[in-house]
Amino acid sequence: MATYRTPGVYVEEINVFPPSVVPVETAIPAFVGYTEKVPTGYDATDPKAFLINSLSEYEAMFGTTTAESFTFKVKIDATTGVADISQTAQPDASAVTFHNLYYSLQHYFANGGGKCYIVSVGLMSSGNVVPSALALGVDAVAPYDEPTLIVVPESGLLADADYKTVLTKIFNQVGDKKDRFGIVDVNLGYKAKAIDVNAQIKKFRDDNTGVNNLKYVAAYFPWFVTTMNFIVSDKSIKFTADSDTPFKSKTFDDLSGAAGTPKIRDAYPTVYNNILNLLRQQRVLLPPSPAMAGLYCFVDRTRGVWKAPANVSVSNVVSPTFKIDNNMNDGMNMDVTGGKSINAIREFPGKGLLVWGARTLAGNDNEWRYVPVRRLFNMMEESIQKALGTFVFEPNDANTWVKVKAMIENFLSNLWRDGALMGAKPEDAFKVQVGFPVTMTQDDILNGYMNVYVAVAPVRPAEFIVLKFSQKMLQS
Repeated sequence: MATYRTPGVYVEEINVFPPSVVPVETAIPAFVGYTEKVPTGYDATDPKAFLINSLSEYEAMFGTTTAESFTFKVKIDATTGVADISQTAQPDASAVTFHNLYYSLQHYFANGGGKCYIVSVGLMSSGNVVPSALALGVDAVAPYDEPTLIVVPESGLLADADYKTVLTKIFNQVGDKKDRFGIVDVNLGYKAKAIDVNAQIKKFRDDNTGVNNLKYVAAYFPWFVTTMNFIVSDKSIKFTADSDTPFKSKTFDDLSGAAGTPKIRDAYPTVYNNILNLLRQQRVLLPPSPAMAGLYCFVDRTRGVWKAPANVSVSNVVSPTFKIDNNMNDGMNMDVTGGKSINAIREFPGKGLLVWGARTLAGNDNEWRYVPVRRLFNMMEESIQKALGTFVFEPNDANTWVKVKAMIENFLSNLWRDGALMGAKPEDAFKVQVGFPVTMTQDDILNGYMNVYVAVAPVRPAEFIVLKFSQKMLQS
């Protein structure tokens, strides 16, 4: 109480409400990959994370993507200049870009994504994906408190040994920080039509993922043929021509003949327009992790982190690269050998492409089997941890214990009302204990420890809905 010396009326405010637990945000991804450009002075050997709120902000800071290179075969009559369109070769429909971060961000925002962090590990023009660079980019996310998801779309292009280098960094970070979650892809999924998919899934499980921190990561398969077109330029559209064609192995930005002649795109507009039409038929292939990050954001925002990000549609997709049936889904969802579940994304008649799995890689773990359970606990643990920072160095006595207990119970009561916890009444859904002699001994108090025990009953997804029928005898 203050000491008063001058006569008068003084006002003192008395705090009667306990501090509150503010829920932390649950779906803020950090994307790691190569970019078209970097901010001035940026050093990719010492990567940093930048917060963006929209695709336009990304474009302003990191550009779009380098123009994709396509090569065509063209035959043009040397006399009339008319192109033989039948000789125009269409690019391989399985064309895939090795630098897909910009396309991935497009897919992320199209599926409900919001603000996110970007870590550039170098320029796209530097060449193919380097595993050590991606691994360094993952490490760069660690000092930032806000990211809750880690996504590395380009890593899925890597072969098994290189992919493991990146995955190891993701697994180590999510296990160490315990406040974030990894979304990964079965690597080489863009080759689904050309490889043994079951063998690749087995390699992913046996060789790439190890056994540590599986509860903090979810894997998805297959990849997508998206609705997005490749970004191209007149210089990136290349072609070869037969001996009768007046120009040889050039781009549409080159001159059609000697100096002073028009550029090929202007001299042969029909060829140019036909090739552009063919390019519009080419679709970008992408791993599922960017779209899933967007769907995590969408489901968290509209339903809550406790709702499984499953049985929801994937937007901006033409088709999956591989169609999964029930038999294959059985083996992906339940791995009786190692317990590593892989979530399927499947086509259903009349429904489109749906996410059809909600398990972490710890698929046989009764506590941490489901993605929403793990992420709900991530949110609760970090939210309560941050709120308890107020009580550090407060008197370790009954007054403080009552405030702590009331604060946490109010937070959990709100979650129960929102549908995040089981139970017909709050006391069935959670229990909070703190104080002597329940959670701490006299020795704990003497050493400055205040132990708080929190138990909650989270809701779990109804993964298997079983209808049971029997015949009934006539009664009359």
